[in-house]
Formats: sequence, structure tokens, C-alpha cells
Amino acid sequence: MRRLLVLAATTIATLSATVATASAKIDSGQGTVGENNDLMVTLFGFAVLVGIPAFAALASLLQARLDKRKYARLAAARARKASSDRRLGW
Repeated sequence: MRRLLVLAATTIATLSATVATASAKIDSGQGTVGENNDLMVTLFGFAVLVGIPAFAALASLLQARLDKRKYARLAAARARKASSDRRLGW
């Protein structure tokens, strides 16, 4: 319940801080980088089309690398435990 209250308060504070700037910027559709044209919209669309799959591929490669390390660590721990069972003496 406490997390929900903190999340709600943070969301309300963020939205109330940004709504004033959004409503004050009535520049007939002009964005922060200037007036938008067809080329800018097209390039942004291409960046999204390339960026999302690139991010997914990089995240997948990272996850595969981390899984490989995890399984190697678990195999090493199993091998250490198996070799400790065979040790005799002190």
C-alpha cells in the first residue's frame, strides 16, 4: 500500500510539473527541435523501426551471455562439491 501511495504521489507531481509547460507551449505545433517536416517524421520513424529491434537483439545477446556465465558458475560449483566428496583426510 505504501508503494502505491508513493507511486501515485510521484506520478501526480510529475504530471503537474509537466502539464504547465505543455500548456504554455502553444507554438502552432512547433516542437523542441523546430518545425517538423515530412523528412524529419520519416527519419524518426525509421529510427524507431531500426532502434527497437536493435535494442531487442542487444538485450537478447546480453541475456545469453549472462545465462552462459550463470550455467558455467553452477557447473563449477557442482564440480567443486563432487570433488570435495572424494577428498579424504584433513
